[in-house]
Amino acid sequence: MAQHGGFEAVFLDPVGQVVQQRWVDAAMTVAFEDLAPVSAFPVVPGRRWGPGLWWSATTGRHVAAGSNAMRAQLMVLDRDPDVTGLAGRPVRLLWRDPRGQVRSWVPQLFARRADGNALLADCPSHPDAGGGRARGAAQAVAEACADIGWTYRRLPPLADVLAANLKWLAGYRHPRNVGRQGLMAAVLEAFTRPRPLIEGTEAVGDPIEVLPCVFHALRHGRLTAGLDTPLHERVLVGPRGWSDPGKTGGAG
Repeated sequence: MAQHGGFEAVFLDPVGQVVQQRWVDAAMTVAFEDLAPVSAFPVVPGRRWGPGLWWSATTGRHVAAGSNAMRAQLMVLDRDPDVTGLAGRPVRLLWRDPRGQVRSWVPQLFARRADGNALLADCPSHPDAGGGRARGAAQAVAEACADIGWTYRRLPPLADVLAANLKWLAGYRHPRNVGRQGLMAAVLEAFTRPRPLIEGTEAVGDPIEVLPCVFHALRHGRLTAGLDTPLHERVLVGPRGWSDPGKTGGAG
């Protein structure tokens, strides 16, 4: 594997010019969360979902996404309060293998943490996706990240129900769903004790007006509900940090 400090980074600068420099230098000085993809996501014939853009509530900007699995992971990271920046494929890593051959890999996802450190990640659709080349690259990229105190992960696919619930709540991530002045405060007040979603909603007002605000609060962690079963009108919703003892998932 590459010797310590033997990794190189390739990326596009803010005006689109290709830059190559030592990985340890680039990691300390480059805002990868602000950069365009260093290479396009591949389009695979026959797949039901191809490359697209994800609007991030964290940054207020679009993030390039290359697959449905990656979009699901973006939904998770975009609601993590510790994440401050997101980007799709902003950097290519280069290194030499033990035989001296140059290898490269472009992690699918970059997430900046509030403490300045970062996560590089790939989002396989199943554990063995990519085969031996992907496993070898994962080992190298993990070493490159460990050298500078970052993290690399191959993020496992989400459970179907969790993914469906997050997708539903993500539809309400935009600030417009806060609604009229005072509505969010009334919603939070209605769920100071856990109660079925529809009961708390109707206590505030017309569900047509109130539900978007409730879902927005769930999406942003201001309210909490279990997400390991399908969302429905009787699901228990509580204040931030509350956990239904009968559920293992949470929306806060």
